[in-house]
Amino acid sequence: MLQTRQNSLGVRFEAQCRAFEKEPFPGLEVRKDRLKRLLALTERHEAEICEAIDSDFTGRAAQETRLAELFVVRAGIRHAIRHLRGWMRERGVATSLPFLPGRNRLLPQPLGVVGIVSPWNYPFQLAIAPATAALAAGNRVLLKPSELTPKFSELLARLVEEHFSPDEMSVVVGDAEVGKTFVSMPFDHLLFTGSTAVGRQVALAAAANLTPVTLELGGKSPAIFDATCDLDAAVSSVAYGKLLNAGQTCIAPDYLMVPQGQGAAIATKLAAAMARLYPHLRDNPDYTAIVSERHHQRLSDMIAEARESGADVTEVNPANEKLGESDRKMAPVLVRNAGENLRLMREEIFGPLLPILEYGTVDDAIEHVNRGERPLALYWFGKDSANRQRVMRETVAGGVTVNDCMMHLVQERQPFGGVGESGMGAYHGEWGFRTFSKEKPIFVQSRLSAGGLLRPPYGGTFERLFRLLNLIT
Repeated sequence: MLQTRQNSLGVRFEAQCRAFEKEPFPGLEVRKDRLKRLLALTERHEAEICEAIDSDFTGRAAQETRLAELFVVRAGIRHAIRHLRGWMRERGVATSLPFLPGRNRLLPQPLGVVGIVSPWNYPFQLAIAPATAALAAGNRVLLKPSELTPKFSELLARLVEEHFSPDEMSVVVGDAEVGKTFVSMPFDHLLFTGSTAVGRQVALAAAANLTPVTLELGGKSPAIFDATCDLDAAVSSVAYGKLLNAGQTCIAPDYLMVPQGQGAAIATKLAAAMARLYPHLRDNPDYTAIVSERHHQRLSDMIAEARESGADVTEVNPANEKLGESDRKMAPVLVRNAGENLRLMREEIFGPLLPILEYGTVDDAIEHVNRGERPLALYWFGKDSANRQRVMRETVAGGVTVNDCMMHLVQERQPFGGVGESGMGAYHGEWGFRTFSKEKPIFVQSRLSAGGLLRPPYGGTFERLFRLLNLIT
């Protein structure tokens, strides 16, 4: 079966390569048609998509999928359709004086066949959002969804097959071995969303083919409460941002930094805010389960290690229910006074666990963030513009939301991407179009060019013109 899937992958890749050779620059209407079919896929099959994801998680609210995945994707597709004509336009670039009256142009050109490897945590959004950008840019798309959401992956393969010919866009379903083969293909561009550890392997595999990569990874994204913040609003925002999808979000607040002496009081406020969102957990359809037993065990081990180390561990379980026996639900956990050597302080948590750290001055907060790997997101809450400016300028993160959580992700006019350990490259909106295009520089020479006077045989004319060029550049 594995060999069959790998053979199928090769056949599909070759078919898309041949199709691109026949149509290397799809026109505006062709691209719009593909985007409209992608939009139709999201609109006609909403219930099926929500049901498949709910089944794979063994519990995720349809409302959460509709808001965090379907809404985001539809907004991105509609934005692309509205702006595609302008994105595709060949545009003029200023020409330096010595080369006038020649003209410079930039032509955004499709790359060819784009490979997309999407993760399990937002399986629809993180597959279709980059596919939107790749199709808008005129490319063919091969997509490999996660094996950890098998029902959704099979559904996506079927839906794409219904709406697209295989040489336009196709979905390859398979396990990690198929994934390894996939990222080793000589794509014209490869986008991977997932963990930093796997991202390194993907980059190595792509390097063998000199395939350019966009890596959307993760990391330990901090939320910082300034002393001037509206505490109730900040607590409410972090509670929601942390527990959306049970914390299985690459840009979820990974840890919270609060002013010295406020840790216990803020933990109490956070527990109350979480309880208001989810007054019970086990049979609550609004509260998402952990995606797999392996991930559930990993998080449980983090909590156990924190308890054994003497950290202050608070489980937020408002109805005092037993969880994790017949389901994979996990109660939110707040951790204070955690040692820096603990796993939850070193690794991206990716679950409903929130360490709370206290800091003395803004310098201390900045120093702590900069001591770690560069995060995918950073959140700052406060009214002090001087402190905000310092944090914005003196830390490096993939993206920032001020006085809220995660809102920078859904801005189609802003790039979304990581930096350093949290990734490379960006997409969304025009940034995605440019990621999957080659901006080809074109120089159009004029009949009146004097360039021929600089060619051999060299002599006095060359020297006079060369002195003139040096004067005017």
